[in-house]
Amino acid sequence: MSSKNRNFMSDLASSVEQATEPVDRSARRGGGVLGGRSNRLAEIASGAAVDNPQEFVDPARCRIWERHNRDYAALNHDRCRDLIDSILAQGKQEVPAIVRRVSDDRHYDYEVICGARRHWSVLWLRQNNHPEIRYLIEVRTLTDEQAFRISDLENRAREDLTDLERARDYLKALGLYYNGRQKDMAKRINQSEAWLSRYLDLARLPPELVEAFPDPYELKISHIGALKPILKADDMRAAVLAEARLISEQRDGGVVGGPTNAPEMIRRLVIAAERVRRSGTPPKAQTAPKRSGIGSGTICDDAGAPLLRVDGKDRRALTLTLFHKGGGDRAAAEAALSDLLDRYWPKPS
Repeated sequence: MSSKNRNFMSDLASSVEQATEPVDRSARRGGGVLGGRSNRLAEIASGAAVDNPQEFVDPARCRIWERHNRDYAALNHDRCRDLIDSILAQGKQEVPAIVRRVSDDRHYDYEVICGARRHWSVLWLRQNNHPEIRYLIEVRTLTDEQAFRISDLENRAREDLTDLERARDYLKALGLYYNGRQKDMAKRINQSEAWLSRYLDLARLPPELVEAFPDPYELKISHIGALKPILKADDMRAAVLAEARLISEQRDGGVVGGPTNAPEMIRRLVIAAERVRRSGTPPKAQTAPKRSGIGSGTICDDAGAPLLRVDGKDRRALTLTLFHKGGGDRAAAEAALSDLLDRYWPKPS
């Protein structure tokens, strides 16, 4: 057994509340059917036995819990291929999803706590020539906090759940269930504060930075060591975000040669931050390479915040985009716009 699986089993074992009194199973021997049933009920009541019903259901009657730790919209055939192949080979889903009953929506009977990928795979199979495949579920009665911990434990050992998905789930849970107390949350999920901090740092990365990555789901907690230091100082942070915007614009504009994976992206961002650190001043406005006509690019202020996006498709017209949210201030935008007018529409002498 790998160390990862040993840790998972240890976590799972520590999260289960054990019965304080052992059950005397010898009482069953002479009690007949009624005696056996009474003892079984006693075991369930004491916690020594668990009675969680399992059944095969139509996946369309199951909705995904809104706080599920997996990005359901990001699932596709490639991400679920191994599971689809496994279900086809077995002729059915072998491992049940964990659900709880729904009473507030007539369109659904259950809410999926663990098993979103299984849900997606069964739905895909039913829509692709296998209507006989049904969704195997195990019904539990759970509070939201219990649902979060069970979902976390089940998925912690799964490599198909990305670090970014897990990080975002932890950040939401910190506020929802633990009042922002990181120490309490770490203790509850049986992990160190340092371990939890790395995930929270990943979840707190600026959205525009994350979205600039070729595949944001390639981001891992191991990358925090390189990203966190270059985002601390205001000038370096501005330069890093400006570089991320430039990379996004180049990619959207069809410019080739940009970063193709997370390590390459991080190297570009570190280089941008290093230029600021060595010079002591942030870089001036950067623009995307010129295309046909007048040219295209983003005009930034001295701190690297975007002001205007200029698109020149021909020599007769310019299209301007104003970054009025999350960009620089009005005065800087007015100055940049004035410079553009003077350049392309000079004042009469």
